[in-house]
Amino acid sequence: MINSETRGFVPSLNTVVSESELPAETDVVVIGGGTAGVSTALFLAEKGVRVTLCEKGEIAAEQSSRNWGWTRQMGRDPLEMPLTIQSLNLWRTLKDRFGIEAGYKETGIVYVCKKDWEVKQAEGWARTGKEHGLPLRELTAREIADIVPGIAPGQNYGLHTATDGRAEPALAVPAFADAARRLGAKIVTRCAVRGFEKTGGAVSAVVTEKGTIKCSAVVVAGGVWTRPFLLNMGVHLPQLNIIAAAARVEAVSGNLHNGPDFPMGGAAFGLRKRMDGGYTVGPRNINIAPITPDSFRLFTDFLPVFLKSWRELSLRFGKDFFEELMSRKRWSLDQMTPFEAVRVLNPEPSDWMLDRALKGMRETLPALRDARVTHAWGGAIDATADGVPVIDGVEQVPGLYIAAGLSGHGFGAGPAVGQLMAELVAGDRPTVDPTPFRYNRFRSTKRFAAWEPKQAYA
Repeated sequence: MINSETRGFVPSLNTVVSESELPAETDVVVIGGGTAGVSTALFLAEKGVRVTLCEKGEIAAEQSSRNWGWTRQMGRDPLEMPLTIQSLNLWRTLKDRFGIEAGYKETGIVYVCKKDWEVKQAEGWARTGKEHGLPLRELTAREIADIVPGIAPGQNYGLHTATDGRAEPALAVPAFADAARRLGAKIVTRCAVRGFEKTGGAVSAVVTEKGTIKCSAVVVAGGVWTRPFLLNMGVHLPQLNIIAAAARVEAVSGNLHNGPDFPMGGAAFGLRKRMDGGYTVGPRNINIAPITPDSFRLFTDFLPVFLKSWRELSLRFGKDFFEELMSRKRWSLDQMTPFEAVRVLNPEPSDWMLDRALKGMRETLPALRDARVTHAWGGAIDATADGVPVIDGVEQVPGLYIAAGLSGHGFGAGPAVGQLMAELVAGDRPTVDPTPFRYNRFRSTKRFAAWEPKQAYA
């Protein structure tokens, strides 16, 4: 049983000191202190752009510190491959380029498979990886046993990518923020942005709970909060949220030296060795998909991905539906917002999901059979209708940019997301083709992009 004091608590999250005063003017305001937002601020600051990042709570306090900490190219959507390959290139240079200590280590990642559907999925990933030049190996049962000594028998197919690896989520994103500050960025925490002002149809300022900042561009990188923020401003983003869970485990004897040093995934679990000597473990191939009013509003957009990925989703009808139904959808810029009411979103970790993951880990890795859970937490993931992020400007509102919908891939892909967003904002030649990440690619954004509400209301 998990101690109530450590349930919902993410261990070792570094705190970033906030600016004491809000700047009156800047070039770009970034909304959101997660991986995407902080990475954007970092690369904008490197370009010499005046940038201020506003976070309603604390840096990386939500999903950016609650993920597994994998930095991977294997298993990505083909549309994301160039972005994730570039992100791994950046992970390798962050320490030398910015002085960032993120616990990054290029250990390789291994997937192991038993069932036919797992093998079929992994074979598809293998084809994609090879097409993009990854040093990816398909493994036989004997090769799996060589790479993972002591693994339980029955794993008949595996994948290994030597250039993938791991980093520490609770350390990395705060380190990005400190590096951005050293380059001149302003980092303001516990400062919710209520909305933005326009002049001649273009962004001219943001309004925060602490005051107004004049600017010519705003990047909305608010994770699961991005859709409600934009909706109040008359901009439609088809985004739903899914709930994940993870736990920290350690051995009864105090060490887990016989476990793998590299991230590893089985049908029911994913795990990563932590710098503190334990492991982060989470359920793989399953997340909770709360049924909410938005599930029906966005049904047409999301139906294809649900039909494709139904095996990985557990539908849940309950308090999420009524909380969203009763939540405020409109507010004026002088009113308190939902972002001030919930500084840190802290979903309850699902016991059955964690039990499933721990059972899979123990059955697959006998060396971890006696591992005990010390902490458990939930996280909310912002997902788009095709599982690929939006990294784009909104043509109908000059100066408005979106970096959201990272669909559970944000930590590993985050540096390249921030680099690409910074290039788009600055008008520079993009390192990665931004076409797959355009805002207007969905049915509903084509119909409803930038509709103007008659008025805000409480």
